Parts: sequence; structure tokens; C-alpha cells
Amino acid sequence: MEKERLAEYLEQYHMGALNAATSRELELTFGIKGIQLRHMVNALRRDGVPIASNGSGYFYAATDQEVRATIAHLTRRISGIAAAIRGLDRTLEREDTAQTRLPLDGGDTP
Repeated sequence: MEKERLAEYLEQYHMGALNAATSRELELTFGIKGIQLRHMVNALRRDGVPIASNGSGYFYAATDQEVRATIAHLTRRISGIAAAIRGLDRTLEREDTAQTRLPLDGGDTP
């Protein structure tokens, strides 16, 4: 399967943070789009394959610290997404409140 090929490639050619491969490089190497690459990386991580990433790209983690750094990065992303959801929820709450407070002008009363 394609994701296994990606894992093998990263392990062979991109071991450790200093050897990170850019998303674009991997997209061209495997003939895939960025979204497909992200899905494959996510699936590998869920399977327990230590695919790490940093500002330079993706790589096969060579140390526990590289895995921990990737976990920390993902945790910050989760926190940011959760904050965005809370903000959007507040928007809905304001709209719901505004709808229930519409003034009645009495013009439609018989």
C-alpha cells in the first residue's frame, strides 16, 4: 500500500529532523497531492509509525525527543482548533440570543 511505501522511504532517506523532506518533495516523489500526503502521514501515525514533522517537513523520527516534539506540535494545533470552535459557538449563542430578543413593534397585532 502507498502509506507503507511512504514510511519505508522516510525511514531510508529521511531519518531524523536534520533530514526532513518537504511536503512538496514527497508529493512529487509519490505523485500525490498535499491532502493525500497528510492523510497518509496521519494513518501511519495512528498505526504507531513514528512519522514526525517540523518547520522543515516530514521525517522518520530518530529519537524519542523528535516524537515528543511532534506530539507537542499536534497538541498545540488541537488547542488552537478547540479555541476556534469555542469562538464559533459564541457566535451562534449571540445569534440565538439576538433572535429571541427581536423587538416587537406591535404593528402586526390585530
